Amino acid sequence: MSTSAYTVTGMTCDHCVNAVTEEVTQIPGVQVVDVDLATGGLTVSSAEPLDEAAIRAAVEEAGYVLVVPSGGGQ
Repeated sequence: MSTSAYTVTGMTCDHCVNAVTEEVTQIPGVQVVDVDLATGGLTVSSAEPLDEAAIRAAVEEAGYVLVVPSGGGQ
């Protein structure tokens, strides 16, 4: 299993958490999505590593901004 951690900015309530969770869950291969409102943390687990662009697109579709962890990404 592959697990990636990100930060999502702009979330202010449980509806925000639900919107991000719903969009990220729709990415093929995603098995577990955990969103923490207090920290803005997003943890995504999947059978295979996921394309960061797919995670970013899902978070943006929900209306928020994905912050790439330091040292990660492109």
